[in-house]
Amino acid sequence: MSEVRVRVKLSFPEELVRLPVLARLVRSFDVEPNIRRANVEDDRGWIVCELEGEASAIDQGLDWLRREGVEVDLLGDVLEG
Repeated sequence: MSEVRVRVKLSFPEELVRLPVLARLVRSFDVEPNIRRANVEDDRGWIVCELEGEASAIDQGLDWLRREGVEVDLLGDVLEG
């Protein structure tokens, strides 16, 4: 399988800001985030990052983030590794 890199913006509501959501994503789906920009406040936060890993793992991870309540916006094309 080939690795891909996807650029995303993850927006976190107040109830998720203080939880280790990104750490859980890494451990559960074996993807590697490269944080490019972020802003975190008490009531909300967002991260722009590139996620690298197997395409199926990234898809599953993004679906999991959505189910957890994170807003996921894809930014640009998938970059083949």
